[in-house]
Amino acid sequence: MQILVTGGAGYIGSHVVKQLLEATDHDVCILDNLSTGHLETVETLESIAREANRGALRFYKMDLADFKAVAKLFMTERFDAVLHFAASSLVAESVANPLKYYMNNTVNTTHLVSRCVEAGIGKFIFSSTAAVYGEPREVPVKEMTPTDPINPYGMSKLMSERVIRDTSAVKEDFDYVILRYFNVSGADVTASNGTPRIGEWHEPETHLIPLVVKTALGKRDSITVYGEDYDTEDGTCIRDYLHVEDLAAAHLRALEYLGAPVEQSDGPNIFNVGYGHGFSVKQVIETMKQVSGADFTVDKGQRRAGDPALLIADNSRIKSGLKWQARYDDLALICQTALEWERSLND
Repeated sequence: MQILVTGGAGYIGSHVVKQLLEATDHDVCILDNLSTGHLETVETLESIAREANRGALRFYKMDLADFKAVAKLFMTERFDAVLHFAASSLVAESVANPLKYYMNNTVNTTHLVSRCVEAGIGKFIFSSTAAVYGEPREVPVKEMTPTDPINPYGMSKLMSERVIRDTSAVKEDFDYVILRYFNVSGADVTASNGTPRIGEWHEPETHLIPLVVKTALGKRDSITVYGEDYDTEDGTCIRDYLHVEDLAAAHLRALEYLGAPVEQSDGPNIFNVGYGHGFSVKQVIETMKQVSGADFTVDKGQRRAGDPALLIADNSRIKSGLKWQARYDDLALICQTALEWERSLND
């Protein structure tokens, strides 16, 4: 197949592209405006494509908001499937600038779906988020748990989901899989020399594990724990930390599922992606201290609004529906690969 990957120069999209190049014969076309993705990542993926010598890789620097350019691309290229990662994803920014999120996430997704329908592309995989649940009423969180986003980022993703589902309901040849991610972390584990070739590379960085990595490497003075009075064993928030390689593999399983859906799941093709258990903020910090050998400063802060004590996925549906199995469910490995990736950025 020929597969379009929007946002393929970013963190999660690049790991999916890497696995497509290494494990399949599909040709991959990356569309990315490089607002948060990196040209260096594309160059690394081009190198991986040459080494794998299986499918071809092409890159278009393009913004999904440029509707004319996107329409032209769909006229000149013949795609069999679209994997859609391109989006804005900072919660705080979404609160401060909601229109950016509704335009970049929801409107651009709507236009992309429209292009797919017009071009007869029947396989669409969407990068969604656990943020659609807001502060969930049950844990572990099931796909049928009520959705109630508490910020524009989560709402923009939920609205995009609705566009995809409503379109599929009236277009029989438009099939989809929506994957709702929990806390994605870690970096490439398949490099022969042990140093990740791609990884998490955001500016500004807002996620816990890369922030702790930066602290362990002396790039930050300290890490702050926001709240130690939650109803958990050590008083800090617990999250379902998922290795990015396992998340990427879920997309390849989704692509296979859409290609030969022998046993369709009951209900919509929406799947949580997580391990079904979690680790606390303090556990992450202690694990990073162990793998890095660094003893860094940990500050105490007040709770942040909207931080639930516990956020864990019920992953039974993706395991049964997509036959997905985790390979890297190991907090130490997640921390180690994130650490080695951050070190490589100094080389």
